Amino acid sequence: MFGIMARIENLILAVWVGGMISIGYIAVPVLFKMSDDRALAGNLAGNMFTIVSVMGAICGLILLISMWKHLGKNKFRHWRLWVVVVMLLLILISAVVLQPIMANLKQEGLVEGSEAAAQFGRYHGISAMLYLATVVLGSLLVMAGARSKKTVKTMSDIHKPD
Repeated sequence: MFGIMARIENLILAVWVGGMISIGYIAVPVLFKMSDDRALAGNLAGNMFTIVSVMGAICGLILLISMWKHLGKNKFRHWRLWVVVVMLLLILISAVVLQPIMANLKQEGLVEGSEAAAQFGRYHGISAMLYLATVVLGSLLVMAGARSKKTVKTMSDIHKPD
């Protein structure tokens, strides 16, 4: 029987990846398509991405802690653990490095054709690639499950005398 913690891990993972897909590939494009004010749309999108990044960091840390606890002594051999670590690193790079740089460039004012606008475009492109990589990795985990059935400890395993 697939353990309750494994099911909870899968749910957390689905919330994380589903949130990223909903915001990044549904809400934000619709926001820009429907809004005449690109600056307002950009600010709202930035706020949504901040929220989804925080949510992802929380979900990722919960998954990492749970996986760390349940994978056993050979945890470093489990590809799922490494995928979660990479996803967290991608989120952190985007949130801690790229987003502040892009926010500063926006604050300075982005004039079409300016060097600041070109820099913003480059950082935005890198950020979009990291976001897509996180979604792809997360989607692979959703399809495979956060934890394989082989690594789930059953109640009989937990209660076996050593």
